[in-house]
Amino acid sequence: MIDFDAVDRALIVATQEGLPLVPQPYAAVAEAIGISAAEAMARLRRMQDSGAIRRIAAVPNHYALGYRFNGMTCWDVADGDIAAAGTAVAALPFVSHCYQRPRHLPDWPYSLFAMIHAKDAESAEGLVAEVAAALGDLSRGHVVLFSTRILKKTGLRLS
Repeated sequence: MIDFDAVDRALIVATQEGLPLVPQPYAAVAEAIGISAAEAMARLRRMQDSGAIRRIAAVPNHYALGYRFNGMTCWDVADGDIAAAGTAVAALPFVSHCYQRPRHLPDWPYSLFAMIHAKDAESAEGLVAEVAAALGDLSRGHVVLFSTRILKKTGLRLS
């Protein structure tokens, strides 16, 4: 854990709504808070290395990009096969995230989750079929939960 100083706090506040969409976003943020771009990047890297910031990444609005069929595929995979299954599914280029969660038997047997994004129902079905093919006999069943609304994604917020 690191101690945040006033500059760290200003940097977090300046970036919590996202980086500016300019050719040199770190330079723009740094200028806004009165430090160099190199110092801003070094501070962000230190915060990442300490675990205070998990990652810095683009968060696309899939709906705005035309992807209207966004589905969480949920797979029933034996506990002993979950590592191999997760590795196979996470390697698929169209899977945006893949993770394991506990089952809730008898109602919810699924333990492997993988998010897919498609522009139409037919394409979504094709992606689900590709995940099923990657899992092969490791899959004992699945369900797909399609998004019905957009949830606002936010990270750390300071005021």
